[in-house]
Amino acid sequence: MAKPFASSADLDDKEQTLEVLADGVYALTAEGDPNIGAIEGEDFLVCFEAMATPTAAREWLARLREHTDKPIRYLVLSHYHAVRVLGASAFGADAIVAHEKTRHLIAERGKEDWASEFARMPRLAKDPGSVPGLTWPTVTFADRMTIDLGGDRGELVLEHVGRGHTEGDIVAWLPRHRILYAGDLVEAEAALYTGDAFHREWAGATLDRVAAYGADMLIGGRGPVTRGRAAVGAAVEQTRAFLTTMLERVGAVHDRGGTLKEAFEAAHAALAPDYGHWPIFEHCLPFDVSRLWDELSGIERPVVWTAERDREVWAQLQD
Repeated sequence: MAKPFASSADLDDKEQTLEVLADGVYALTAEGDPNIGAIEGEDFLVCFEAMATPTAAREWLARLREHTDKPIRYLVLSHYHAVRVLGASAFGADAIVAHEKTRHLIAERGKEDWASEFARMPRLAKDPGSVPGLTWPTVTFADRMTIDLGGDRGELVLEHVGRGHTEGDIVAWLPRHRILYAGDLVEAEAALYTGDAFHREWAGATLDRVAAYGADMLIGGRGPVTRGRAAVGAAVEQTRAFLTTMLERVGAVHDRGGTLKEAFEAAHAALAPDYGHWPIFEHCLPFDVSRLWDELSGIERPVVWTAERDREVWAQLQD
């Protein structure tokens, strides 16, 4: 029997957990669904990620408002994927902040990604008609941006640490608390989506820079909050191991002139024992292997995913 397309059959609600990580530092996790967070300044809020739709975002904001009524000055987007950005209009933020390459990617492929992701993960697209259009960053930067949180709250550092999950991933670092919002550059107990990735850089220099923060607490793109320096290091290395295993297994098939289907089967066999029980593993892997195959074939930038291409790759590899 053919496997249901991507996460189209995953329609059960996930339990959301709002955690207060430090004074005025919040994270919402949801059993492997995309994580989201917020940081209080002295008299304003910085929100990190925007959910897939305004309706979904308003539910998160209602929970956040049980803890703080400060106005949202900044909405920070770690990258361009639709399930992270299309809820932005609900925040009423003074500024929407992202990497300059994220803005370029939204212009280049935002509409296609919107259709693709909502078809792959319909449960996350709660009330899709509430999305008014593409989300456009109003403030962008190339390398580093610092937000003074005011009073004795210290600063929030936004940085581009290299190409990884996409060309434009950024992290948010709270030096005072040694807390890192890593976006999808790190997944804790959740499979990786690498369909728009740069595998070699991500597995090497990019994750090296993430590890170099020496965070005591990490909020990845999915999965539980990771606490303790050893556990944070393990989450980074778990992410790296997924990538290096793909590079080794898919690379070996590519080098011997095998087929994409053979590469998928080799990667699946190698990864499933450790990662197969984690959220969205079966969903992600066909798209992961397809992108890596392109990368190994010399295609520098990811091919745009459309709803039609999604189905073609799924049928070729997962059916």
